[in-house]
Amino acid sequence: MTTAERLAGGRVHYAWIVAGVTFLILLVAAAIRATPGVLIVPLEQTFGWSRATISFAVSVNLLLYGLCGPFAASLMERFGVRRVTVLSLCAVTVGVALTTVMRSPWQLVLLWGVVVGVGTGAMAMVLAATIANRWFVARKGLVIGILTASTATGQLLFLPLLAAVVQHVGWRAAALVVTGVALLLLPIVLLLLRDEPRDLGLRAFGDATGAAGPARSPSPAGALAALVEGSRSRDFWLLVGSFFICGLSTNGLIGTHLIPASMDHGIPAVTAAGLLAAMGVFDLIGTTVSGWLSDRWDNRRLLFCYYGFRGLSLMLLPYAYGSEYFGLTLFAVFYGLDWVATVPPTVRLTETLFGKHRVGIMYGWIAVAHQMGAATAAFGAGVLRTWLGSYQVAFTGAGFVCLVAALMVLAIGPRQIALRRRPRRLEISGAVEG
Repeated sequence: MTTAERLAGGRVHYAWIVAGVTFLILLVAAAIRATPGVLIVPLEQTFGWSRATISFAVSVNLLLYGLCGPFAASLMERFGVRRVTVLSLCAVTVGVALTTVMRSPWQLVLLWGVVVGVGTGAMAMVLAATIANRWFVARKGLVIGILTASTATGQLLFLPLLAAVVQHVGWRAAALVVTGVALLLLPIVLLLLRDEPRDLGLRAFGDATGAAGPARSPSPAGALAALVEGSRSRDFWLLVGSFFICGLSTNGLIGTHLIPASMDHGIPAVTAAGLLAAMGVFDLIGTTVSGWLSDRWDNRRLLFCYYGFRGLSLMLLPYAYGSEYFGLTLFAVFYGLDWVATVPPTVRLTETLFGKHRVGIMYGWIAVAHQMGAATAAFGAGVLRTWLGSYQVAFTGAGFVCLVAALMVLAIGPRQIALRRRPRRLEISGAVEG
């Protein structure tokens, strides 16, 4: 009997164990993705590369991180979640380790941009939605919120550590630390992760009748067909546009450039990494609560609040640097609370508009827009910093487009959402009348 089979016979439903392993996977992927924020200035100093050059490699990483999503779902369907995750971890381990011997910018783009981008993308953005959809019927929104919050936890645990390693030992040692963490995760994935409940003779958590069948992902051709169908929907483009702005204002801008921007204002890298870690604490809280709220409130209004508060926070960030640590602390609290709190309501809206069995692939394409926004901000902010000598325009502009996103999500059609719900009400009323 395997370790998984023994645990499946315990009191705790095995879905929660799978969710815990998935949390660790996403945590490590998030830590790896956030590492360039600590490395930008050391790479500038070591090789003399411009911030725009380094930011280009980060933007490639972010773009591929998102583009892998729709196709990762079909690969997981064909080869299994566990196999795809293990191969992705191996690719990330090799890619990060080889950065310690690179000498040219093209090697940074190839290793950190392509290899690490594809590796982390195949086990990150869509994995949370896939696991929640396969293993949970009840508490799905809460699970998505907790898994999404792993991004914050990754920052919380790793960024201050990596910044300290860079400061005292060097950036190559920090890369080796990340490599070691990925290697340690491999046996946990092999022992405990399973593709779906039926592999252990179980039903999904909350599925009392067994009526919820296993969710299936389309083939790569089906993924493209889903994109074509989605492109005909106005609401799809509203979700895509708002999530593009979400990625632009989080991973691409703050996740990549907050530490270098803080160092421009004389704040040490370790302190700046601690600021990101503090945001991680508040984001862990905010995203988990957001998942709980997404099961109960209008998700469009939730997104309106999240994007609105984020936009105001980003507009005030340049002025926060002039008020010592008080202003930055306030920014960390308000911005941190909704860093990725947008994900649970976005997933729930996707499920409502396109159906439970298509949420993985449709959210995968919406997540591509998120990473396209992140890539745009990562490269664009680096170019603006090189050109203007500061990040003020980048931060203020991102804040403005967040306010635009707040208005976009309110325009997502309540009519279509009502139509999705109306048949259930008719069936219930018909049953009562009968």
